[in-house]
Amino acid sequence: MSNPSRRSPRPRTLTESAFIPRIKCPHCGNDLEFFEVSEDAVVVTHYVQNPDSSFSIEDRSIQSTGESRLFCGSCEEDLSELHQRFSNMIF
Repeated sequence: MSNPSRRSPRPRTLTESAFIPRIKCPHCGNDLEFFEVSEDAVVVTHYVQNPDSSFSIEDRSIQSTGESRLFCGSCEEDLSELHQRFSNMIF
């Protein structure tokens, strides 16, 4: 038997949803630009030749077999301690 006085919770709006805090550089406060350096990477690039004989990239794949490190794009500090969290947030 249901309880008529109990209401179903209303759906959360986007602004009410709980977001994971942004990654932020502890050295300079940057929370926008980062870059990753991967060691021992294999880069495979597929090209198509154009009618004018130039080439255009059709597809590129990168496979890293070594360590990857994360850096702040502003002050270039090594943020590798945040790399796992960074990797989990790439969609």
